[in-house]
Amino acid sequence: MSKTTAAITAVGSYVPDFVMTNKILETLVDTNDEWITTRTGIKERRILKGEGLGTSYLAIKAAEQLLEKRKLDPKEIELIIVATATPDMLVAATAAYVASEIGATNAFAYDLQAACSSFLYGMSTAASYIESGRYKKVLLIGADKMSSIIDYTDRTTCIIFGDGAGAALFEPNNEGLGLQDEYLRSDGVGRNFLKMDAGGSLLPASEETVKNRQHFIYQDGKSVFKFAVTNMADSAAKIMERNNLTHEDVDWLIPHQANKRIIDATSNRMGLDDSKVMMNIQRYGNTTSATLPLLLSDYESQLKKGDNLVFAAFGGGFTWGSIYLKWAYNS
Repeated sequence: MSKTTAAITAVGSYVPDFVMTNKILETLVDTNDEWITTRTGIKERRILKGEGLGTSYLAIKAAEQLLEKRKLDPKEIELIIVATATPDMLVAATAAYVASEIGATNAFAYDLQAACSSFLYGMSTAASYIESGRYKKVLLIGADKMSSIIDYTDRTTCIIFGDGAGAALFEPNNEGLGLQDEYLRSDGVGRNFLKMDAGGSLLPASEETVKNRQHFIYQDGKSVFKFAVTNMADSAAKIMERNNLTHEDVDWLIPHQANKRIIDATSNRMGLDDSKVMMNIQRYGNTTSATLPLLLSDYESQLKKGDNLVFAAFGGGFTWGSIYLKWAYNS
């Protein structure tokens, strides 16, 4: 009997309508289009506008697109995982609300948080549920409203992040397709370099924390860049080595969209031509948990059944890793 693997069988995505260009940012902070483009590769990012709209709104939209494309009854979904660093609120799981809103009444749901590696870690989790045989349909959504925790007077962070969501459906496969291997890592030293100081149990919200602007994301750019370049490239190379993959065997690199220089360093380490590297950072910026599924959605029409995909990500914590997956369908 062939081994059951977990394959992605459908994808969906959503980005808000409002486009924040580098030109707009020039009016908010001391920066310019050339500086941003040269250092990050970002030209614009999408921002969710509207009262009372949070990460769940983005996640619901991405899930609904997937359901519509696949003509799938939401009642067939058994588990929904929302990978996010910006849940609607503390305590109440955003995923539970998303499940209810899309009509997935037979699913249980929870959130998963590993900063920019959230979707990558979520892939491992979703695949494990499928491989166990307990569940047949697991919906993994990566969604973040990063604009909700960005200080638009801080030019080190406001130029990088955007809002968006992407979704992927995982189902059993007996053709040898789907998730093949993973190499996931973390290091707690990173908590000092990429974080939001206040709002958690360590430093609860107070008048003082709000006054000190401690509810916005903080990043030590140089330290994060150094760790990210090394570890994203190392993990991608490691997954290739473990699975005897050469640069010719890899059809696509799906890298976290944090910075074009980090993406280039990873693809160079793998020996890949630019034509094999998925990239949309110029349009969306860093959407944190949403970057990987947004790439899958944008490039879906170019993917062929049996393609070898290598995912790589790096995030706060620090968290990072790589996953090797064989694509399961032709769109």
